[in-house]
Parts: sequence; C-alpha cells; structure tokens
Amino acid sequence: MKAQSTLILNVDDNDGARYAKNRILQGAGFEVVEATNGTDALDMVRRLAPALVLLDVKLPDINGIEVCRRIKENPDSSMVLVLQTSAALTGRADKIRGLEGGADNYLAAPIEADELIANVNALLRMRQTQVELRDSEERFRQITDNIDDVFWMFAVPEGGVVYVSPAYADIWGRSVESLRQQPGGWLEAVHPDDRARVQERWGRLPEAPHYDDEFRICAPDGGVRWVRDRLFPVRDQRGQVYRVARVTSDISGRKEMEALLRVADRNKNQFLATLAHELRNPLSPIRNAAALLGATGDGPGAGERQARAREVITRQVDHLAHLVDDLLDVARISEGKIVLRTEDVDLGAVVSQAIETAGPLISARKHQLGVHLPPEAVWVSGDPVRLAQSIGNLLHNAAKFTPTGGRIDLSVSLAQEDHVRIAVRDNGIGIAEDNLARIFGMFTQVDVPPDRAPEGLGIGLSLVSHLVELHGGRLEADSPGIGLGSTFTMELPLLRVASLGDVPAQSTQPGSDGSGMRVLLVDDNVDAMEMMSFLLAEMGYETQMTSDASQIEELVQRHQPQVIVLDIGLPGVDGYEVARRLKKNPAMSGIRLVAHTGYGSPEDRRRAQEAGFDAHLVKPAELADLENALKG
Repeated sequence: MKAQSTLILNVDDNDGARYAKNRILQGAGFEVVEATNGTDALDMVRRLAPALVLLDVKLPDINGIEVCRRIKENPDSSMVLVLQTSAALTGRADKIRGLEGGADNYLAAPIEADELIANVNALLRMRQTQVELRDSEERFRQITDNIDDVFWMFAVPEGGVVYVSPAYADIWGRSVESLRQQPGGWLEAVHPDDRARVQERWGRLPEAPHYDDEFRICAPDGGVRWVRDRLFPVRDQRGQVYRVARVTSDISGRKEMEALLRVADRNKNQFLATLAHELRNPLSPIRNAAALLGATGDGPGAGERQARAREVITRQVDHLAHLVDDLLDVARISEGKIVLRTEDVDLGAVVSQAIETAGPLISARKHQLGVHLPPEAVWVSGDPVRLAQSIGNLLHNAAKFTPTGGRIDLSVSLAQEDHVRIAVRDNGIGIAEDNLARIFGMFTQVDVPPDRAPEGLGIGLSLVSHLVELHGGRLEADSPGIGLGSTFTMELPLLRVASLGDVPAQSTQPGSDGSGMRVLLVDDNVDAMEMMSFLLAEMGYETQMTSDASQIEELVQRHQPQVIVLDIGLPGVDGYEVARRLKKNPAMSGIRLVAHTGYGSPEDRRRAQEAGFDAHLVKPAELADLENALKG
C-alpha cells in the first residue's frame, strides 16, 4: 500500500492539536485534509471518501462519538476507518463508549508521533484486508451464482447449511428459502433407493469429510434427475476441518446418453449376430444346389432337379442382394448421400411393382392379399424405385410377422386434398405399446411368430421411414396390441389425380434374342464371368472373356465386340481408367461400355458416366437390366 495515495481526514477544533497531527501524518507521506467540526466532517466524508478519519471526541457542534456512528451506519461510508482521539485523559469507560460507537480504535492524549503512525498503518492494513476479503467474497458469489452446479458450504460437525448457490432451485426443484426453513429438505428429495446410502455418508461427516458419489433426486413434479455429488474438506489454520465445501452437478444428460449407448451397443451386437446368421443362411442352399447341378446326370427327373436347383440359387442370391442393398442404403442415409431420382409417378404402377417384389413371400406364407385402390390414377412426385422399395418392405414385414394363412390388406386413399395415404394392414403378431415408439429405430427387431424363424437385419422400417421423409411424407405405425395385428401408413404429398384413361402406357420389357451380338466380358471374378457368359450364350449372344485388363485391346482387335461389359475393381488398374483409354482410341471409341460393379452409389454412377461408360449395372444385375444395358 502506498501512503501517497491514502487520504486521511483530520477532525479537531483545536488549532494546535490539529496542526501537530497534520505535520505527523504528512511527514509519514499521507495526504491530509482537515475539518474543525462534525458537520463539515460528515460532508467531507461523503464528498471525498477518505480512507481514514482521525476524529477528536469533543467537537463544538456534534459529539465525535455521534459523528462516528453516522459514518458507520451509512452504507456508502461504512468501510471508512475511524480512529478516535481525546485531548484529555480518558477513562476505560470512555474508550468503551467510543469503540461501541463504531470506532476502529481509540487513542488518548498525550499521543506520540510513532504511536499515531503505527495505529494509522495498522488500521489501513486491516482495511486493505477487509477490502480484499470483500472482493474475494463478491467474486466467489458471482461465480457460484452463475454456474449450473450447486455450490454448498456446511458446518462441521453439526452439518448445518452455511451457504447454497441459486442453482439449488434449478436442480432440486425447490427454493433456497425452503432449504433455510428446512435444512434437511435436500436429503428428503433424494430418491428412496439412494437415500440410505447418502444419509449414511453424511452421518460420517466429521471423520470422512470427502466423497464423490452419484445418486438420483425426485423433483416435486415427479421427474427424476441424476446428480454427481462431491464433498471437499475446508481446514482452519490448525489443520482442523471446520467446513465442508460441496459441488453438485446435474448429470441427467450424461446418464441418458449412457443408457442410449448401452442400447446401441446391444443393438449392434444383436445386429452383427443377425447379419452373420442372415448371410450364412442363403449359403447353405446355394452350396447344396450347386452340388446338385454338378451331380445331376441325364437320368429321369434330371431336368426338373436342375431347374429346382437354379430356382433355389436365384432366390437365395436375390435374398443376399436385398440384404446388401439395405446395408448400402443405410450407409448412404447415415452419410446423407441418398439422392432421389424424382419424376411424376403413377402410384398404381408403384404398388404393382411392390406387390411383385413381396409376392413370393406372401404366397409362400399362404397369406391372402387384398389390394384396394381408388378408381382414379393417383400421381405423386418421387423416385419410383424408392417408393416401390418402401411399399415392398412394408408388405414383406407384414408377411413375415403374420402367422401362416394370415390376411394382409394394402389400401391407397386420398387423405386430404393435398395428401395420399398408403396403408398396409395385417392380422399378425401386433406390436406392444412400449415398442411403438422405437419401432423405426435402426437395427430394431421384435419377436417373430412361432412358425417363423427370425430373419432380417432390423433396418427395413428405419430405411422406409427415412425414404418417406425424403419424399416429404411420414410413416406411422399403429397396433391395438400383441396378437391384434399392425398397420403401417405412409402419407405422401399428392401431385394430381387423373382418370385411368390418362395414365401413360408402360413400356414393354426388351426381348431376349441376342441375334449374335458380340460381347466382351472383363472381370477378375472368373466364376461370375463364366456364368454370365453361359447365360448370354443361351440368349443368342456371342461372348469372349478375360480377367486381364491388359488383353482388352488385343481381344477387341481380334473379335470386334459391339459391347464390353467391364468390372470396375480390376487388379492393377480400375475400370474407369480402362474406359477412358478405350474411349480415347478412335478405333474403339464406338464400342458400347457397360460397367458391371458392386459400387452403386450416385457418386459411383457419376464417375462411370464421366469415364465414358454408356450404362451402369450393380452386381448382381437382373437379366432384364443386363439385356437393356447391352442393347442400349
């Protein structure tokens, strides 16, 4: 503390005494102003705010003790130090009166210079400590008043609340005032299952004044919050614990996230187990059917057995392709990469395509399917493939979760002037009420009927929900309960309604006569390439094969193919580079290029088009799609 910055007010009506004290104080480096009566002294305290008032007791107008009382009772000047002095010998009772009047110290004449300076410095040091303590308390209060955690201070050993921050009202749902009236109210709000443990800890407060625990609090509205509670000892100069500081944090969000992560982890494990099961299931019949094709001779029934084996392989491959497509769609949705190919769509045609997709399972399960369409043609704006996929998934789910010989109804109706509703209703196993809220969650599965083995990856409904939302619609599920069936309803924005005569004719499927068209197949998967070659040969195409990209130019020159079906993922070089190389060669630039790949995202299609491919097929390609791609 610098004395030069400290202002002292010297109040004394005796000119000589006042002069002497002025000289002593100024000699010690203090700035001094003076007053000769109580009235002026009070005015100067208000205007100048001195650090200390050196105040004589006997003044001509107002007694010095009364001046001191007024200084101390005014909030604006209560921190001003008052050192009272008396020019005459003063008894013990007079000193007591002065100190009780609010004086910070009392000196009686004769006053030595060094005694006066020592008292003034001692009082100024005390004032500086008080100011720092007050500032520290104010900073502490500002911090605790503005944090989300509850800060507490408790006395030890009695455990009474000394201080609690305003956040108590937010977390406990009770006012700070109620805690003052009922100090144990915070403990009564602890969840009954946790209260005994918390109470036991507080019973050991004197010998164990620290802990870190988590427990629940019951709010007055019935809600439950999770909190983290930490206790720290506060020790005095002797090292004794006389207070405990406590910090309580609301961790409800963290607990909720932990619960969601546990559910997600369980779903992940269930999904991986189901995925392994689903991928293995088709492999066994495919292997057996392949063995049957290899073992079948020319005896009676050989043709029928071969046909049956081919049907099994085709069906199981379709199933595997469906699983892979669903997985890829989920990945695209999670990355926001699904792009709709929007056009005006006749909903009747989409429904027919969806029924065709789900028809084999519905027939296999011996279900009755009722289809109820409006008399008009209903048009929406959307991606016909994705809409058919969505309706087909709902039909597939209905067939799967309905016991054999059940009933499924698909209806299309105009919900409002601007929306159309597609509902798929079944009389299957139904959905429990607590499952309705999570039925569209990723990897969520419910029990299947007893006559049906579990199947599927638990992503179908989530996928449908996302696809419907991308079309500006919504998907809802409803069920009266277990065993009472379910209804899934898609609602889409309506584009227009037209009479059936206005519906444009559907294009016909291309023929299967290859008419000797020359096709070069390039793929490092020799088995897949040979099977495609056999199929194309049966359809009248003339095929050549290679798994080595470096041989393409030589084979082209020798066989002059009209079409090259090219795999993208070739060893050593990718199909995009091969396509660019072929298109740059004037002698080969006119050959039609068809990409046949396992990569089917919109980005993959864009890259294929930029590389010069004329068509893009995703493995395993449908035969009709392959023919379309070959003929252009």
